[in-house]
Amino acid sequence: MKGALCVDLFFSCDIEGVCGAAAWQQLTPGTAEMQGLCAQMTREVAAACRAAVRAGGERILIKDAHDAGRNIAIEELPAQVQVNRGWAGDPYGMMSGIQHGSWDGAIFLGYHSGAGTDGNPMAHTMEPDKVDYIEINGERASEFTLNAYMAGLHGVPVCFVSGDAALCDSARRMVPGVATVPVVKGEGGSATSLHPDLAVERIEKVLYEQLDSERYKTCLVSMPLQFEIFVRYRSHALAYHASFYPGASLCEEYTVRFVCDDYAQAMRFFHFVL
Repeated sequence: MKGALCVDLFFSCDIEGVCGAAAWQQLTPGTAEMQGLCAQMTREVAAACRAAVRAGGERILIKDAHDAGRNIAIEELPAQVQVNRGWAGDPYGMMSGIQHGSWDGAIFLGYHSGAGTDGNPMAHTMEPDKVDYIEINGERASEFTLNAYMAGLHGVPVCFVSGDAALCDSARRMVPGVATVPVVKGEGGSATSLHPDLAVERIEKVLYEQLDSERYKTCLVSMPLQFEIFVRYRSHALAYHASFYPGASLCEEYTVRFVCDDYAQAMRFFHFVL
């Protein structure tokens, strides 16, 4: 180890991209399958935390960012870690906490392909029952897209992402140099996963190498000068309702358009219309 290279790290952690995730039925609270996924989510987060601590991490904040935000078993994590559970109600959502202080890097775990794409049987962006897809500047947007731009808004490099293979591919296109660990690959309605132990091993190894090498410092998100956003809803009534957000317009029965030149405005738009 070269020393304390990266002392402040922000984690955003989801579950549909963890090893073994394959179907919505697994996400029913209180079921054995959901408990199993939460256990694997915890293992993958713990592996990333170990890598961060080995690389000199001192301040590590984890946003538990799935559903009720109470999925990770805190007692399984290193003592240096703090975990934000539940939802504050701010526009930062899955990145809530990144606005507090400065961070040397952002790490995304358990992320999944976005709505309107085919990389995961549970591909969605934010509210799967409401949103058909979201486009930003002509590209389909995943939750990684939305949250990587939040990191970019705060000047925080996007170090690492784990999740499904298609999401990892799109992350590398958006942020060249980001380290990725695909732990599951979607094909139609199925998903092929690594062995859970191998997924944990790879996450710890790849993240440690990324932090220890200082390559993460090059992983700043390129922020567009303008954001042209289209949200296509599953219901025309939802689109009509969202079209009354200031600056938004109904461009056809199911789709709302919003344009801004500051991603903070985009965050507020998503906060109120998704």
